[in-house]
Amino acid sequence: MPSLTVDGARTRAAALSVQSYDVDLDLTQGERTFGSRTTIRFAATAPSSWVDVKPDELSSVTLNGTAVDVAGLNDGRLELTGLQPENELVVVATMPYSHDGEGLHRAVDAADGLAYTYAMSFLDAGPRIFACFDQPDLKAPYRFKVTAPEDWLVLGNGAATQVSPGRWELAETKPLSTYFVTIVAGPYHQLTDSHDGIALSVVSRQSLKDALDREAADIFEVTKQSFDEYHRMFTHRYPFGEYHQAFVPEFNAGAMENPGCVTFRDQMVFRSAVTDGERSQRARTIVHEMAHQWFGDTVTMQWWNDLWLNESFAEYMAHRVSTSATRYTDNWIDFAYMRKWWGLQADQRSSTHPVAADAVKDALASLDDFDGISYAKGAAVLKQLAAYLGDDVFLAGVNAHIAANEFGNATFADLLAKWTEAGAVGLDDWAQAWLRTPGLDTISATRTATGIKLRRTAPAAYPVARPHKLTVAGYDADGRATTVGVLVDADEVDVELDPSLAVVIPDAGDDSWAKIRLDAESLANLAAVLPRIEDGVTRAVVLNSVRDAVADAELDPKVGFDVVLGMLPSEQSDIGVSTLLNWASTHLLGVYLPYEPYRGQLASVLGARLETVEPESSVQLSVARGFARFSDDAERLQGWLAGSGVPAGVTMDADLRWLVTLQLARLGAVADADIDAELARDSSSEGVVHATRCRAALPTAAAKERAWTRIMTDADLPNYELYAACEGFWHPAQESLTAAYVDRYFAEIAGTEKLRSGWVVATCARLAFPRYAIEQRVVDRAAGLLADESVAAGIRRSIGDSSDDVARALAVRSAYL
Repeated sequence: MPSLTVDGARTRAAALSVQSYDVDLDLTQGERTFGSRTTIRFAATAPSSWVDVKPDELSSVTLNGTAVDVAGLNDGRLELTGLQPENELVVVATMPYSHDGEGLHRAVDAADGLAYTYAMSFLDAGPRIFACFDQPDLKAPYRFKVTAPEDWLVLGNGAATQVSPGRWELAETKPLSTYFVTIVAGPYHQLTDSHDGIALSVVSRQSLKDALDREAADIFEVTKQSFDEYHRMFTHRYPFGEYHQAFVPEFNAGAMENPGCVTFRDQMVFRSAVTDGERSQRARTIVHEMAHQWFGDTVTMQWWNDLWLNESFAEYMAHRVSTSATRYTDNWIDFAYMRKWWGLQADQRSSTHPVAADAVKDALASLDDFDGISYAKGAAVLKQLAAYLGDDVFLAGVNAHIAANEFGNATFADLLAKWTEAGAVGLDDWAQAWLRTPGLDTISATRTATGIKLRRTAPAAYPVARPHKLTVAGYDADGRATTVGVLVDADEVDVELDPSLAVVIPDAGDDSWAKIRLDAESLANLAAVLPRIEDGVTRAVVLNSVRDAVADAELDPKVGFDVVLGMLPSEQSDIGVSTLLNWASTHLLGVYLPYEPYRGQLASVLGARLETVEPESSVQLSVARGFARFSDDAERLQGWLAGSGVPAGVTMDADLRWLVTLQLARLGAVADADIDAELARDSSSEGVVHATRCRAALPTAAAKERAWTRIMTDADLPNYELYAACEGFWHPAQESLTAAYVDRYFAEIAGTEKLRSGWVVATCARLAFPRYAIEQRVVDRAAGLLADESVAAGIRRSIGDSSDDVARALAVRSAYL
């Protein structure tokens, strides 16, 4: 269907005022479809408009008691004519369950055959569940009724009451945008609690019951601590009644901030051993979604171009509140190593865009900008702004914004006005430089006879003067630091710092948003000094600088690889270890550098670290996982599966067994029968996904063709299995085996839009891209698809970003190999 344009949304918003939705869903009609009856009451000032609905079958529509011809449904829109000042629209439809994580998703747990559903209405998926005026600025209260199997639990945005066996009624909600509406229904396992007058619960699949029972205390603790902190910060209490956190199967995003009933991917109910960093990441996700209850849910953007503000604010608050209110304190280390790197890459691709874009794109095109810029860059800039304004002014503006627009819609300009009223000055210039202009500056350090000179260089395509408030740190040979605070408000700024220091690091506290470049002397001393720098954030700044310089072909990738080998023996953060290994996997081995001999060197360092790392520590788990990913010692890995030679402190639980099996599959040391045996040990839905990834990784022509056929032709393949098949398919050690599929990708990927919709289409295009085929023909073939506007926008965006990465790799190889 055509995506809603901003002009179309404005026209409809000017003509309609939605008073209420009554939705009745019947989830007892079978495995393929469900019944949906929607009654919408609305006022109109124009004679015509349209309603959005995407049914399997549209049974009947009545407007003010008069039948509307259902044959008028066209691409998900049904025209409404003869509108009165007050109207009642009743739409009865049969809707298809989805398997792509959007709409009303239905998943069957392989562990026990139980079926679970949840609603994901984000962006334009609401009409796949109920008829609606689907745009963020037409808010209304909702009342839901649900008929479900008698043994099912039903949750949603309003408090749910079972009024008879299998029949549920949900309390009327506050006014919500359509994209926040959810229903979670199935034989879920539920645990309840309460805090400060708020009813709390967590739910998961029955097969995760034991894991949820173990994990619930931590989830509830983070939730309660965060509520206390948000109630301290915001002058408005949480307004949506009960607060449920549903961990649901096959969820695409990390989580979705549905008011009163947040949905999360259920990998966050840890069934196997995880690192402290992964627990911290879960805490941040919980805190992130809670921030949305105020910023996003209570006050919602008017159009999708301001979605960044919801996400940037929640991203900033997640790191800030997790650090101040919970036991998880490594949040800014994670931000520096992982989130910021995600954003830095996005801000340097050809698809870069302003954080705060003008309202010109349609709804689907706006989703293309839902990336590391929207999250990480926006959060970094808001962190900078909060430090500049001071908390009093920053929070006063936010609270005034919430008060002025409670349960309504607002724009970024509205928020700027509230900050200005609270005492901020010069925000228009600040916003123009940081939020309305794409790209990022480069901050470099050079040594002078008496100190250090910082140079600020704006990207040629986006010349703008951005001020940077940051810290410069100098380290001596023993890793002792001297720090100086600096405001970089000119293209060159002198810093009073001893020029003889071994290593000089601009923005050592990771306070700004810029590409950081170390001087030649610092790079020469880095291998010796870096292991002595204890601050995790500063170590991340150094690694980001190295990663970025390598990507820009300014630093030999072999030097970058040496930094990885130098950091691994002493890195004390599991986040740091994971980041080093992920960069080696995604950018170095088989991309910037040949796969061998560098893989062998990395495996050797990991093997040595396994001998010395603290048993049962998070770092040990990260190192063990890394060894399993990069070792070619099939005999040793098979021994681990058999319980032989496993390092003391490492538990060969289900997820680690699958990681080892995946590497053995890539090495050709297991076959389908061995994967079947492993699946028999772990017959869960998680096991099915792992097995799919392992089968796609097998180095045989038959295995690759089987996986490729599923990726490109199987419309019923659940989203997680689809992603796993893509992830297992390509590998730099199997280049000759998969060479023929490079051209096939470009010939076939556009057709997948006919099989799937929304998020899954773009994600599949990204994961299936031949990222290890570092050849000019890949860039050329990508350019051809990018020029074809008949190809879905999400596919083109994924291909464009992936092609940019291949072009960078070609430049790096040309310069250094």
